[in-house]
Amino acid sequence: MSKEVQVRVAEAKQRDVGRGIVRLDRQTMKTLNLDVGDVVEIQGTKKTVAVVWPAYLEDEGRGIIRMDGTLRQNAGVSIGDVVTVKKAETRPARKIILAPVEPLRFGSDFIEYVKRRLVGRPLVQGDTIIIPVLSTALRLIVVKTQPLGVVIVTDSTEVNIRSEPAREEEFRIPHITYEDIGDLEEAKQKIREMIELPLKHPELFRRLGIEPPKGVLLYGPPGTGKTLLAKAVANESGAHFIAINGPEIMSKYYGESEARLRDVFREAEENAPSIIFIDEIDAIAPKREEVTGEVERRVVAQLLALMDGLKGRGQVIVIAATNRPDAVD
Repeated sequence: MSKEVQVRVAEAKQRDVGRGIVRLDRQTMKTLNLDVGDVVEIQGTKKTVAVVWPAYLEDEGRGIIRMDGTLRQNAGVSIGDVVTVKKAETRPARKIILAPVEPLRFGSDFIEYVKRRLVGRPLVQGDTIIIPVLSTALRLIVVKTQPLGVVIVTDSTEVNIRSEPAREEEFRIPHITYEDIGDLEEAKQKIREMIELPLKHPELFRRLGIEPPKGVLLYGPPGTGKTLLAKAVANESGAHFIAINGPEIMSKYYGESEARLRDVFREAEENAPSIIFIDEIDAIAPKREEVTGEVERRVVAQLLALMDGLKGRGQVIVIAATNRPDAVD
């Protein structure tokens, strides 16, 4: 039986993103009898595989595994989680079937291109893989492998790609991850502590008697990554994500704005854990002393009442974004 080691998940360096590799320190590789280029099984809430490379010098002895957002979501884990790693037993793939995440038109040349990108790559059924196409990253789901288990794509592997997309309820499709956000390291760390932790480990907060936050306000000029941060934490934590735009909520018809807000919060509670992202919140929650219209006054009161009335504290979190923090109630 293969030896197993538990290590803590860390963010991949930008140079390693999308390459299907993980990095382990020398002691861990020695314990698992691994050489550079070997394939490892990574067990989180799901199983995935990757090619192992040596750790960066500063990571030696830290007991971490660096893996990018696609590999983390393939394993069903987030940064800071613990995974079990062991040397994988691999077999050559006779056939693999891939599916896009949205409808795709392609020719035989494209299938050959994808195959060339995958030769030497380890895969398991259910994995998401990224194929660079021009300036975009095409995501494909491994729908089926023959044989089952951990397989390596070879020159003789038959590769089929379906034109119809994989169903999201069948395979978790990753979108934005932390690596997609440049810099903002301090903001990413804070948002993980305040939002991802209570969403993924509510029992920890209950045991310690700590109330998780109801909401977090992200502020900064347009284009600084506020929306990307909210999407990334939802994807990394596995939360249901609902995005609304502040100005679009407002309606001149009596009670319609409040009804829209109630519907959003109801959907979030029914699909908890959930994140509600409200962009341009200053449009619906300006300072109450500065509110002149009756509609704005009612909407502010309704939003605050809904946040106060959240039943699953920590399981529904509101992330709001604004360019004008001083204008928010």
